[in-house]
Amino acid sequence: MPDTLSTTPSLYAGAPGSVSFKKLRKRLVRGAQEVIDTYGLLDRRAIEAGEKPRPKWLVCLSGGKDSYGLLAVLMDLQWQGALPVDLIACNLDQGQPGFPKHVLPEWLARVGVPHRIITEDTYSIVTEKVEAGRTYCSMCSRLRRGILYRVAREEGCEAIVLGHHRDDALETFMMNLVHGGRLAAMPPKLLNDEGDVMVLRPLITSAEADLVKFAEAMAFPIIPCNLCGSQDGLQRVAMKHLLDEWERKKPGVRQTMARALANVRPSHLHDGRVFGFAALGLGGAGEDDPNVPF
Repeated sequence: MPDTLSTTPSLYAGAPGSVSFKKLRKRLVRGAQEVIDTYGLLDRRAIEAGEKPRPKWLVCLSGGKDSYGLLAVLMDLQWQGALPVDLIACNLDQGQPGFPKHVLPEWLARVGVPHRIITEDTYSIVTEKVEAGRTYCSMCSRLRRGILYRVAREEGCEAIVLGHHRDDALETFMMNLVHGGRLAAMPPKLLNDEGDVMVLRPLITSAEADLVKFAEAMAFPIIPCNLCGSQDGLQRVAMKHLLDEWERKKPGVRQTMARALANVRPSHLHDGRVFGFAALGLGGAGEDDPNVPF
């Protein structure tokens, strides 16, 4: 990837010029580029050869640090010529009381990003339907997903792009393991049930700590979530605290766990749908593992 940090898209106007910030920015951009290439988020060759039209991505902007970071990284790649994609930012105003409606439109206009603001009162639906004491996240997510798929179709976008990062994936993995009884995290690339919109996560290998530093350095106008974030005892928060504790005891454990998500051995699990245990017999190819005790 060419070093173009001396010239930047308008979003970076006023960004720090320190060496540490440039390294942080480059780390995030390179990480996203690797995800895009490794998991085929974009068929760059076909686009550049004219075999496929230039795609359009709907970048979901919540007003949190992760989605701001996502937009900045994608604009950086686009500026460098490494992302031949048209981007449109989209914010869903869900009707939470006190939501500062002016912040995102004003900021997006100032940095020159094409955008669309959608107003749908999902807040009232969620607070009415969910029983007292239960978390809002599941229903809120389903409603939001359906709206974003609709907007993507209306805008002619082949994909919606989300700002989930490495730590989100690990927390989801732990939640599925402890509460769901399955091994699953967040994929970098997913096709929706209807088969007409991709869901992409270019930051899925990026550390949350890097995105926190990046957002602070860029002085993004953060809008906190006051819906699910106002409830105590969320399972995801519990998983985050557990991972924090493991990280304190064994620095680097998050990155080790993240590598495991891309290093699966189906023959050493118990799911006959992904490995043919019944067909395994003597004389075939063996797969002994010295790390597994007898």
